[in-house]
Amino acid sequence: MISAPLLRRCCLLSRRAGANRAAWTRRTVFLRGGPAMATGGKSSRSSIHRYTNRLINEKSPYLLQHAHNPVDWYPWGQEAFDKAKKENKLIFLSVGYSTCHWCHVMEQESFKNKEIGKILNDNFVCIKVDREERPDVDKVYMTFVQATSSGGGWPMSVWLTPDLKPFIGGTYFPPEDGIYQVGFRTVLLRIADQWKRNKNALLENSQRIMSALLARAEISIKGEDSPPPFPEVMARCFQQLSESYDEEYGGFSEFPKFPTPVNLNFLFTYWALHRASPDGARALQMALHTLKMMAYGGIHDHIAQGFHRYSTDQRWHVPHFEKMLYDQGQLAVAYARAFQISGDDFFADVAADVLLYVSRDLSDRAGGFYSAEDADSYPTAKSKEKREGAFCVWTAEEIQCLLPEPVEGASERKTLADVFMHHYGVKEGGNVSPAKDPHKELRGQNVLIVQYSLELTAARFGLGLEQLKMMLAKSRERLCEARGHRPRPHLDTKMLASWNGLMISGFAQSGMILGKEEYVSRAGRAADFLRGHLFDVSSGRLLRSCYRGKGSLVEQSAVPIQGFLEDYVFVIQALFDLYEASLNQGWLEWAVQLQRKQDELFWDSKGFAYFSSEAGDSSLLLRLKEDQDGVEPSANSVAVANLLRAACYSGNMEWVEKAGQILAAFSERLLKIPVALPEMAQATVAFHRTLKQVVICGAPEGEDTKDLLRCVHSVFTPNKVPSPQPAKQPPGTQAGSASLPLITPGAGSLQPAGFLMLFLPHPLSPPLHPCFSFKGVPYFLHTPSKCCALFISLRGKEHEYHSPGVSPDTEKWLQRLFLSARSREMNCYNAACVFKRGSQRETLVPGWTYLAQLPALNCTCI
Repeated sequence: MISAPLLRRCCLLSRRAGANRAAWTRRTVFLRGGPAMATGGKSSRSSIHRYTNRLINEKSPYLLQHAHNPVDWYPWGQEAFDKAKKENKLIFLSVGYSTCHWCHVMEQESFKNKEIGKILNDNFVCIKVDREERPDVDKVYMTFVQATSSGGGWPMSVWLTPDLKPFIGGTYFPPEDGIYQVGFRTVLLRIADQWKRNKNALLENSQRIMSALLARAEISIKGEDSPPPFPEVMARCFQQLSESYDEEYGGFSEFPKFPTPVNLNFLFTYWALHRASPDGARALQMALHTLKMMAYGGIHDHIAQGFHRYSTDQRWHVPHFEKMLYDQGQLAVAYARAFQISGDDFFADVAADVLLYVSRDLSDRAGGFYSAEDADSYPTAKSKEKREGAFCVWTAEEIQCLLPEPVEGASERKTLADVFMHHYGVKEGGNVSPAKDPHKELRGQNVLIVQYSLELTAARFGLGLEQLKMMLAKSRERLCEARGHRPRPHLDTKMLASWNGLMISGFAQSGMILGKEEYVSRAGRAADFLRGHLFDVSSGRLLRSCYRGKGSLVEQSAVPIQGFLEDYVFVIQALFDLYEASLNQGWLEWAVQLQRKQDELFWDSKGFAYFSSEAGDSSLLLRLKEDQDGVEPSANSVAVANLLRAACYSGNMEWVEKAGQILAAFSERLLKIPVALPEMAQATVAFHRTLKQVVICGAPEGEDTKDLLRCVHSVFTPNKVPSPQPAKQPPGTQAGSASLPLITPGAGSLQPAGFLMLFLPHPLSPPLHPCFSFKGVPYFLHTPSKCCALFISLRGKEHEYHSPGVSPDTEKWLQRLFLSARSREMNCYNAACVFKRGSQRETLVPGWTYLAQLPALNCTCI
């Protein structure tokens, strides 16, 4: 049996890694909210390949990076499993991804080492996995590593029995023994020796570990569990976020700091529910301040746009320099919503900045989006070793050479470089703390960070505000041009269905909010790409990935990887977003089709909620249900909102029931630590209060209809569902989609509270800007001048109608309309919107005969 000291040393590496930042340099850092890598390490050029292994036949950029190691790597598959059983060898499983810095370090130090390669080949069957290609494999063994070491990260190193059961795991290992960590060579030799001498004991130990993991991983409805009440869940989640909030720099930890858009989205929803309360105001302040500090920080690329993966310090200053597609998609939405709520153009500019970066640097010509850009690159074309951040950082001397012009009108004799360096915190000796640069790769370098406001910088140099803005923009353009001559970082041209879904939502929602048709068009082009390259029409199933191949053509693996739960939920969400932005019913129909397929493949009919992977893969020891929203929202969290939207559009009330069952399955976690599931926490509101459906009548291509849609999209209202209706319904159809039925009145938990009616003025109707109130709190309906809006309550006396600033005649007319609806002169579910003038009865919009049911508006301002 493996000795207890060795097991403890191997499995506790994660805890020791973060215990003393200065104590050792080559280590793995484990981050709250999700596993991640640190900064540091080197890699070198080589054009001569002495070795070639089976990975040369793969499509994954990560696997191809290891195709010329002296290690006899296998991809995850039956060939490797059969070899391990036939030769009675342990499996060494190494999991990473192509832009993972510490994966590069371990390859350079260990996997390219001939002696270590021989130890691996003689004693183990070695398997390489791209975690982005196979998140199912990654999650199973990451669950083991985190359970046994209280940490996790990449590269992930796990030793398995021939039947794939793990017994020892860690992350990065240095090649040789050090003061604080066992070397990789030593670990390999000791494990091989234990397998020869104590095989039975080791097998028994692995079985006990698996039994414990199975019990720990189970998520299901227990007894009479029901969806938890949303006020309690929301209040506790807000409290937990508030307690971890950094008042000075924003974010929810000291360091390292991730953007975590799921937290920001939760805070926006919490604010919308508590607008008039101190907690609501604090929630909004926390979200907006965090977004501003991130945009000012070095985590934001001020020269070439986009956001890096995370910050290694409290100030968002020194990032880990890789850029991930999933961050760009979610942050574009977060900044667009911040603009929608605040009206501050600063946030709209940052959203546009992110989308510009993705359009330019992460877009395939066929329409899809690439996965990531690496953190490491060669400083110059002649360099032999890559360095972290080399593409992004600057010396003071470089900036002075690029910006030598004197500044006209300045109070002192200063150059453009002086102004730029002052504003962005550039120092002669570099502005990176040695504590954040363990390998001295950033010595003398500067990571740009907005050090002063525009007003302070303008005052410092005696400049006008507009003059300063033009000078800084000119300076950034010049630095961007200079940076274009540097060797670019590695680009991971793998295209994933899930991350493409997140990016489609980024373009679609930003297009809706900012009124940019070009963003919506880009989202539609990407959705066409998914349908053409990552969707199997014959089976109705999504595929996980495709790749940029030779001649920049899109290629598939010899055996395509089937889509996982996260692929379905993010693509379905994207299609709903795109439908609401474009009014193209084809996207809605595809979303509903995929929702049905998702239910078929992943739904747990016994314990409820969705599994992350489908059944039938004997190589997977566990079918997991992810229970944490991290850098991406968990699939079940997004699935709740998708199910409610699908039910609202299709009338399939079974999807409402499924949404409730997911919430019930996660009820204990939502009530105790909802901060682990902020995306699901806010979904409890949509479930209990139901979605707010806004019906718009008119031709989808009509400018008047677009005016109404812009009105709806201009104000932040969580859980609303715009439902455009044709001005004239086809004979025999109801309002809504000709192919998707209306919600059945009174079915399930969706009960009508009233109608929010947006309409174009009839020539006989008076102009109005109404509002309504709920329990004494007024809510104004902001509409463009061409539009009218009216909320008609169908419940109780706690809703009142108000119309300030209109003439007495108009007031009487509105009251009659309001009272007629209250007294049920208008049918509650298929209502003709009319008003009376004497004996004449006029429709407000000719041909508008039906309104879809509007479930429970709950008097939220639209």
